[in-house]
Amino acid sequence: MIMKRRTLFLLCSLTAPLFAQASQVEVLHWWTSGGEGRAVEVLKSMWAAEGNQWQDFAVQGGGGKSAMTVLKSRALAANPPQAAHLKGFELQEWASLGFLRDLEPMADHFGWNKVMPPVVHQTLSSAGELVAVPTGIHRVNWLWINQKVLRQNGLTPPTDWPAFIKVAQTLKDKGIAPLAIGNDPWQLAILFEAVALGEGGVEFYRKAFLEQDSDTLAGADMVRVLKRFKELRALLPERFIGLGWNQATVRLEKGEAAMQIMGDWVKGDLSAASYHPGDDILCLPTPGSKGIFSYNIDSIAMFKVRDPVQLEAQSELATLIMRPDFQIRFNQAKGSIPALTQVSMQGFDRCAVQSHTDFLQAQRDGHLLPSVAEGMALPTPLQQALLDLLTGFFNDPNANPQQTAERLGRVMRSVKG
Repeated sequence: MIMKRRTLFLLCSLTAPLFAQASQVEVLHWWTSGGEGRAVEVLKSMWAAEGNQWQDFAVQGGGGKSAMTVLKSRALAANPPQAAHLKGFELQEWASLGFLRDLEPMADHFGWNKVMPPVVHQTLSSAGELVAVPTGIHRVNWLWINQKVLRQNGLTPPTDWPAFIKVAQTLKDKGIAPLAIGNDPWQLAILFEAVALGEGGVEFYRKAFLEQDSDTLAGADMVRVLKRFKELRALLPERFIGLGWNQATVRLEKGEAAMQIMGDWVKGDLSAASYHPGDDILCLPTPGSKGIFSYNIDSIAMFKVRDPVQLEAQSELATLIMRPDFQIRFNQAKGSIPALTQVSMQGFDRCAVQSHTDFLQAQRDGHLLPSVAEGMALPTPLQQALLDLLTGFFNDPNANPQQTAERLGRVMRSVKG
């Protein structure tokens, strides 16, 4: 322990004396559901096992919007937490404002850059500097199916959107909710993203959301995607307003709904409730998206501090997160897969093993795509504009797909500037 602390101390380029005391770190996050809570407990327990203290700053609210509001308030008051769960473009925005600590010296010393997949290293770097450490990789384009419900009704899992609509309509006619989802804009965005991947494909997704190509945003393929997206409105539960994603998962577990389209954090809650992902609840790529991996990379960033003791605590936390044993235990609890290469998948459930296999294949094929819904693909203003437009379209029975596609093109151009 003493040698480790001395090494981390030197990496911080500090000249003040090192105090022999327990490290304490405050971490802001929004991991508050069943599986997420179990994952945080892994981090807390491993941190405590090192003789350190954890100061939890958990903010309720799926998608992290509330957490970001609180974080901005703390930062403006010059009192940010030492560490925070940041990801995607929000991570890049905080880095560009100069709030985040450069972890590149540690990455060079410990060889971290060599053990991260290229997409992970790229996502967590800003201006050539590593500004966060990854906790795991989530696949967003998952379809979860209560196998018992489909079997009892003589139905087979759908693999494309026409088959999904047919299965869902059959279930609805029998009085069974086909799809569990809430009306949060980010939940609806995940549903839209699944349709865009399945109906539009990889190149459409790239042109529309990564390149913001005007013709694609307002074109015929977008109109078709919007029509399919709107078609799903009639298949949602009557009481979907205010339904949290984890509450939707409970409905899936109980057979009150047959399917859920959501990222693999669902799996963490299934495991927490003693369900068996891949057995009781099937996991398939969302309709039409086989071979595509829509990703969300979770990470912890360290805010700049001057106190040598706080710097040391941050360094110790980053080092813990980058350990293979942490990556295994944390991701087994949370539902994601390790964000480091050459970490064994032994002991993971069959859905995680499939996710890992699909990630590697998509990496080889060039089919790894950043999630729009999870803030990995678009700067925050563009993402918010898209979510607002999609939510309005989905909930307005008179909204026109053609006009909405044209408006989408205009809105994205205007926000992009």
